[in-house]
Amino acid sequence: MPAAKPIPPRDEIPNEFKWQLTDIYNDDRHWQQDFAAVQELLPEINSYRGKLGQQPSNLLACLKLRDKIGIMTGKLFGYARMHRDENTTDSHYQAFTSKIESLLAAAAGAMSFIEPEILSLPTETLAQIQEMPEFADYRFYFANLLRQKEHVLSPEVEEVLSLSAEIAQAPQTIFNMLARADMKFGEIRDEQGHLVQLSEGRYHSFIISPDRKVRQQAFERLFGTYNQYRNTLAATLNSNIKTNIFYAKIRKYPSALAAALAIDNIPSAVYDNLIATVNANLEPLHRYVAIKKRSLQLPEIHMYDLYAPLVSTPQPRFTYEEALELVRAGLTPLGSDYAAVLQQAMSSGWIDVYENQGKQTGAYSWGIYGVHPFVLLNFAGYYSDVSTIAHELGHAIHSYYSQRHQPYATAEYTTFCAEVASTTNEILLLEYMLANTTERDTRLLLINQYLEAVRTTVYRQTLFAEFEKIIHEQAEQGESLTADTLCNLWHELNRKYYGPEIVVDRVVDIEWARIPHFYRSFYVFQYATGYAAATALAQQILTEGRPAQQRYLEFLQSGGADYPIILLQQAGVDMTTPAPVEVTLQKFAAMLAELENELG
Repeated sequence: MPAAKPIPPRDEIPNEFKWQLTDIYNDDRHWQQDFAAVQELLPEINSYRGKLGQQPSNLLACLKLRDKIGIMTGKLFGYARMHRDENTTDSHYQAFTSKIESLLAAAAGAMSFIEPEILSLPTETLAQIQEMPEFADYRFYFANLLRQKEHVLSPEVEEVLSLSAEIAQAPQTIFNMLARADMKFGEIRDEQGHLVQLSEGRYHSFIISPDRKVRQQAFERLFGTYNQYRNTLAATLNSNIKTNIFYAKIRKYPSALAAALAIDNIPSAVYDNLIATVNANLEPLHRYVAIKKRSLQLPEIHMYDLYAPLVSTPQPRFTYEEALELVRAGLTPLGSDYAAVLQQAMSSGWIDVYENQGKQTGAYSWGIYGVHPFVLLNFAGYYSDVSTIAHELGHAIHSYYSQRHQPYATAEYTTFCAEVASTTNEILLLEYMLANTTERDTRLLLINQYLEAVRTTVYRQTLFAEFEKIIHEQAEQGESLTADTLCNLWHELNRKYYGPEIVVDRVVDIEWARIPHFYRSFYVFQYATGYAAATALAQQILTEGRPAQQRYLEFLQSGGADYPIILLQQAGVDMTTPAPVEVTLQKFAAMLAELENELG
C-alpha cells in the first residue's frame, strides 16, 4: 500500500514563504509590554466619564486616547490571532488570543460611555464641535453616530453590552475549535492511488479533480464527518442566531437583518434586490449545470461534479513564482503606483503561502494600522490559487491605501466595500488570461473559471444569503432550528438554485454546518454585491483607462470616510438598483453561450 502523504509541519516550510509577524512585535515580550500598557490606559480613558460635555478639549483628548488604544489593540490582536492561525492546535497562542479577546472586551466596556455621552450633548453644541478644525478627523464619525442615535442606549446598558461581547463570540469560537482543530477527516486515495490525508485545506484540490471517484470520496468523507456532529453544529449556529436577535431587539431594530445592514447604512433594498434578481435569473445557472452534465458525459450530475473541469486536459499547475508574475501582469491596468505597492506586498513578508499542519484553512487578508497588511494563503498551485492571490492582495492593498490616506478614525473600510476591491482584482486577472490565451482547452478552462466564479460568488453566496435570511426570520417567529430543519432548507435551496438536472445528494444537506461566514451573520451577501460592483468597475477600468483608474484609486484611498453606497456611486456604480447584478448575470449568460460555441 502506498505511503500516506502527510501535511508538513510548519518548521519544514521555508522562511521565505512565511509572513513576518515580527513586523508587528519582535517577540512575545514586546507583545506583553503593549498588553500591559493598554491595561494601564483603560483607567485613564475611564477618567473622562461624565466629562465629555464640560469642554471640547476633553472630548478631543478622549477620542485621541480611544484611537491610541484601538491602534495598540489592533496590533495585539493581529499578532496573537495570526500566530494562532499558523497552527490552531498551538495552546500558547490560543492563550494569547483568549487574553487579547478579554482585553478587547474590557476596553469596549471602559469606552462604552463615549457615544452615549456624545449623543447627550445638545444638538447645537455638537454642530459647533463638528466645525472646529481640531475635530476634522471625526466629522464623519459624528454624522454616522447621529444617524444611529435612537439605537444607542444609556451608558450603563452600553457598558453591559460591551462586557458581553466576549460571550457573544462563543458560538464562533466553538465552531472554529470543533471544525478546524478537533475534527479529523481521515484519508482518501488520490488520482494515483496514493493514500492521502483529507483536510479542509486539501478538499478543494480533490473536488476539482477530473477523477470522479476522487471527487466523490472527498465529498462523502468531508460531509460525512460534519454529519457526525450535526446536532452540536446546529446548536452552535442556533446560539449565534439567538445572539443576533438579542442584540437587534435590545437596540430597537425590527430584525437582525435590519440591525446588520444599519451598521454600514445599507438600504434593505440592496439585500432584497440581490435575492430577487438572482432568483429571476436562475435559468442560465440551470443551463450551465445541464451543459456540464453533457460535457462530462454523465448519466447523472451530482453535487460533487459541480466543480469538475469541463475538459479532460489536466488542470494547469503554477509555481508560486509563476502565480505572482501572472498577478502582476493581470493588474497592470491599475497603474504604476498600484504596481509598486503590489511588488512590496509580494516581496516584504506580507504573505504566508503554504498549508502546514494545523494551519487555518482558506485565505484572508489582515490589516494592521501603523504596520502593513498580512495575507494568509494555502497555495496548492491551481489557477484558483492564483486568483486567490489576486483576491487577497486586493484586500491588502485596499488596507494599505486606506491607512496611508485616512486617519485612524476613518481608515477602516466597510465589508461592503472590501469585497469590491478584492473581486476587481480577480476579474482583471481573468480578463488578462482570456485575452492572452488562444489554445482551445486552456481557453475552455478559463471560461469555465469565469462561470465558476459567478456560480460560486454570485449564485452560491446569494443562496447562502437567502438561507441566512430565512433561518433568522424563522427564529424571530419562534420556530425551532433543529439539524433536520436546517438540512431540509439547505436541500430545497440547492434544488431551486441548481435546477432539474442536478442530483442533490442528501450528504450535502449538512453543508450549512461547514460555512464559517454564518458566524459573521449577513456577511456573505456582500460577496455577491461586491462581485457585481467589481464587474462594473473592472469594465470601466479596461475601457475608460486613466479616468476610471483614478476614480478607483480614490475609492481605495477613501477607506471608511463615507457610507459604502456613496463611495461606490463616486467610483461609478449604483448598488441601490438591480442593474449591477443584472449586468453581471447577463455577462454570465454571454460567457455561457461562448462556452457552448467552443464545445460545439
